[in-house]
Amino acid sequence: MREPPSFDHHAARWDTLGAEFDGYGTNFALFSENATSVELCLFDETGTTETHRMELPEMEGGIWYGHLPGIAPGQVYAYRVHGPYAPEEGHRFNPHKLLLDPYARELRGRLQWDDALFGYPVGTNDLQFDKRDSAPFMPKAVVVDPRFDWDADTALRHPWSDTVIYEAHVKGLTIRHPDVPEEDRGTFQGLASDAVIQHLQRLGVTTIELLPIHGFINDRHLLETGLSNYWGYNSLAFFAPHRPYLKTGAMHEAKRAIRRLHRAGIEVILDVVYNHTAEGSELGPTLSFRGIDNAAYYLLSPENPRHCHDTTGTGNTLNVAHPMVLRMVLDSLRYWVQVMHVDGFRFDLASTLGREALGFEREGAFFTGIRQDPVLSKVRLIAEPWDIGEGGYQVGGFPWPFREWNDKYRDDLRSYWRRDPGRVSDVAQRLSGSPVQFNHSHRPATSSINFLAAHDGFTLWDTLSYNDKHNDANGEDGRDGHGHNLSDNMGVEGETDDPAVIESRKRRARAMLASLFLSQGIPMLLAGDEFGQTQQGNNNAYCQDNETAWLDWEGAQPDLIDAVAELSAFRRASVALRQRRFATGPEENKDRTPVVRWYHPQGRAMGDEDWGDAGLACFGMEIVPPGGEAAVLVILNAGDDCAFELPEGDWTRCIDTSGERIACDDTVAGELEIGWQSVVALRR
Repeated sequence: MREPPSFDHHAARWDTLGAEFDGYGTNFALFSENATSVELCLFDETGTTETHRMELPEMEGGIWYGHLPGIAPGQVYAYRVHGPYAPEEGHRFNPHKLLLDPYARELRGRLQWDDALFGYPVGTNDLQFDKRDSAPFMPKAVVVDPRFDWDADTALRHPWSDTVIYEAHVKGLTIRHPDVPEEDRGTFQGLASDAVIQHLQRLGVTTIELLPIHGFINDRHLLETGLSNYWGYNSLAFFAPHRPYLKTGAMHEAKRAIRRLHRAGIEVILDVVYNHTAEGSELGPTLSFRGIDNAAYYLLSPENPRHCHDTTGTGNTLNVAHPMVLRMVLDSLRYWVQVMHVDGFRFDLASTLGREALGFEREGAFFTGIRQDPVLSKVRLIAEPWDIGEGGYQVGGFPWPFREWNDKYRDDLRSYWRRDPGRVSDVAQRLSGSPVQFNHSHRPATSSINFLAAHDGFTLWDTLSYNDKHNDANGEDGRDGHGHNLSDNMGVEGETDDPAVIESRKRRARAMLASLFLSQGIPMLLAGDEFGQTQQGNNNAYCQDNETAWLDWEGAQPDLIDAVAELSAFRRASVALRQRRFATGPEENKDRTPVVRWYHPQGRAMGDEDWGDAGLACFGMEIVPPGGEAAVLVILNAGDDCAFELPEGDWTRCIDTSGERIACDDTVAGELEIGWQSVVALRR
């Protein structure tokens, strides 16, 4: 190695973690409260040859730091951390293992699985110490240039009441798109291509929610079976974009994509995974946090700190109750908002982030930290309101300003449309924004994120095509994926050329999509559901980085795309469907608050006996907004053809899903025929 550069003690700073270039040099800072020393390792530009190794000279409050003059953007680096290897006390320091900076902004190289990545000799027990060097197999961090011309880019801040979310995967959305340049497919550049943006605009999408784009790794056992971690819920680098999504590897590519989406009026939300990391259980590899300070970064079993305390089902749980781990999470979130200009976040297994000593706490440190933060309190915040731990199911339990994924909406709408008896009362709750769950603690009527399908589970088309999951390709003998699909194959399991079955599936798809866009709350559309995307019955495609999960644009059904565009346009034009306040019921505060009225097909108000009628499949909901705006009547019919007596007055029929073209625009009064398995929306 060449003579190492000298640290500038006067320029060194402990208050900014990570590697920060200041024009003069780079400040390196790493938190480890239980380490005895920290070595900074510098590499050549390829990340394969170590050029210097030196101890960080300063430490305050568990932060090890030093400033190196002349170290500029492009410098590749990593750490080795010294301390006790005492697993039974929770400590797993091993300086033979090269460690990725938790604050890495850009990655160089990829993880290559090897037994040297583990802190103990694989095949023995984890109390033993492994001395093999892991550096040849590790990705490294890169010092980045913070400068970027955002050209006056600002947060869009669409009102929640106007929001339409589109959940998508950077690679899966673009890799098979014929109108995306081939060299851009699967990358951020493809995501921000003209073809993708024009499609989103046609659908009326205001917000794209991306499956994890933080740097993640592929599980060893998946690679060994020819599979990979497609979804990306295996984070290792909370500040760096996933390198395969970047054509050149430069993080500025992600900035350019976000800037271009913003110019098109489309917000960007990231699905983020702060509940666990890619290092797995105590038997997993030592790649970053485990070797930096296992006892600080992870929740450990209080009975035996040798073992991780797992509430996520992944082997470990990030210890966000620790102030410095919480700081890392909040720093990461602020970085993506302030530096990368994203518009918000969807938090995977968010109940884990609210776990305190006595269980889930909606006023816990994580939520309090975000709510008082002058940056984060202003962005989109969406919780996946569950984890697998005790008391983890918390739909409706999160504090404002969080919105929440509402699986009750998904389940009740699927059950109703497959004609399960006695579902009208539950569906009425979902249509009106799920007030039982969300109309409390001053929460708005936009608290529920409504969805029919998400990345986890059947696609919408597969709920109409399969009664059972078909996950054999995942290599787990069909044991993976849940069985609660609430699906109906309409008489044929899987694909068919029977025109009657195909038409029935399309008709129900249009009705279900109409339900989504005509409900109070925020509609979220799974990418591909607008054109009949199928995963061939796989309801757990997390490991299918192939044509099973990639969107099949060539096989898209144009009539479904037209239907979604019509529904989205109608929602946009209807004040009644985009209310911020919950409807209070007939005539209460009607000058200030929307009113909801429920109708039986006979034209009368729904009574208690009607709500309990297991055979009732058709009913209507009228939303009357305050301020004299037009009322909207939504009629759902999950059964056979039904005659519906309209409320008094002239109505304009704006939506009818019984045909391929769902828009109508004719005036009707008196009795209206509602076709089987269809939705009609009228405006007065």
